[in-house]
Amino acid sequence: MRWKYVLHVIGALIACVGMTMVFPVAWALYYHDGTASALSLAMAITITSGVVLFFLFRDPEASKSQSVMSHREGMAIVALGWFAAGAFGGLPFYLSGTFDSVVDCVFESLSGFTTTGSSVLADIESIPRPVLFWRSLTHWLGGMGIIVLSLAILPFLGVGGMQLYKAEVPGPAPDKLKPRIKDTAMTLWKVYLLFSLVETILLMLGGMDFFDSLCHTFGTMATGGFSTMNTSVAAFDSAYIDYIITVFMLIAGINFTLHYALLKWRPREMIKDPEFRVFVAMVAVFIAVISVAVYIGGNYDNTADAVRYTSFQVASILTTTGFATADYELWPGIAQAILLFCMFIGGCAGSTGGGMKVMRMMLLVKHSYKELFRLIHPRSVNRVKMGKIVVQDDVLSGVWGFFVLWIGLFVLAGFAVAATGVDVVTSFASSLACIGNIGPGIGGVGPTDNFAWMPDTAKWVLTFCMVLGRLEIYTVIILFVPEFWRK
Repeated sequence: MRWKYVLHVIGALIACVGMTMVFPVAWALYYHDGTASALSLAMAITITSGVVLFFLFRDPEASKSQSVMSHREGMAIVALGWFAAGAFGGLPFYLSGTFDSVVDCVFESLSGFTTTGSSVLADIESIPRPVLFWRSLTHWLGGMGIIVLSLAILPFLGVGGMQLYKAEVPGPAPDKLKPRIKDTAMTLWKVYLLFSLVETILLMLGGMDFFDSLCHTFGTMATGGFSTMNTSVAAFDSAYIDYIITVFMLIAGINFTLHYALLKWRPREMIKDPEFRVFVAMVAVFIAVISVAVYIGGNYDNTADAVRYTSFQVASILTTTGFATADYELWPGIAQAILLFCMFIGGCAGSTGGGMKVMRMMLLVKHSYKELFRLIHPRSVNRVKMGKIVVQDDVLSGVWGFFVLWIGLFVLAGFAVAATGVDVVTSFASSLACIGNIGPGIGGVGPTDNFAWMPDTAKWVLTFCMVLGRLEIYTVIILFVPEFWRK
């Protein structure tokens, strides 16, 4: 492990994070609310720290090489880079006086970068708008991935950047759209930018001002869920806005390579994709069942409202966005049970959504069926397929390994939070909400609550869970395996 090279690249990532702080500084100058100096100081400290690391650990010989990054170095850069981004991303909160506690600053920052959306802000609307903009911007940056962005703009990474791409992009296996990984990163960001622009315009047409439209677009496309209102999207009380955000949450929950194919006038690729079809089917079934349940349960007086609020909440939870327009803890038990199931599933592989991913769940079911079939027909040859593609055994073993680790860490984190004095339901709900990058949960962290009241130790545990979930477990856990550090 070449720590000098690892710190060199992390320095570049930190500098990139610092450069993006120019946007909240611009808003501070526009609003004249007194936060410009604090945000400018945060930007200066972050950029300076990144530049110092970049040049202090620069290795000219490694930079000239076209294959300089090993697989282990790539994973170390990604994992440590996200923690570094969270630490420096908390500076605007700390220096602006939003939080006095370091843990709260890091929690809010990493909740943004990991697109979790869990918050320790009790009164969001009292926070200066430039700070809220930075809070939402961390979502947008983390949604497509700081590392993926860096691949497109940092030429010194060269082809070795594929190790970063594999370690950062969510899903069982990353899709390469272009021969060069830098071109793939740029293509993904172009699609991301296009949808962000369209949603911002549509929200403004619905009555939102530019600031709120931009912030809610960041939260939607990144499947993050940070809002500028205390009551989230419900504050706007608009069916139009609800449906626009619902549609774009679902778009963000679909594999972005399929969006690229659609924009290239290749709709068959999307329609034939088995994961996409299962995702759409689940959304339709869940909306239908919950709509009937809440209507019969008397939560809404008419079917239009039942479908409207159900559609929004199913899309929000299944894609792990976390926006809210209703308190689903008041809904019938069957509705809450389905939403809890959605928290485990998450979005599609290659999307900005969290959770286990639809593709993994499909592979687990298919492989389990294959084993049952083999018990009946011991001599049969039955391979697991995704569409017409045969899934290799190493991919299946990786999926099972991820599943066991995900569940094990979720349970372990639940016990750890409970050990701090939090009640059992809230402990496991908050663990699920953070490791699944969902945001709200049930119990004391439901859609109308926040994480501010939790002990600092619990917040540190949950902050770690956010990064675990965002980086798909392996990239972080591998750092704790002794063999990883051996030559």
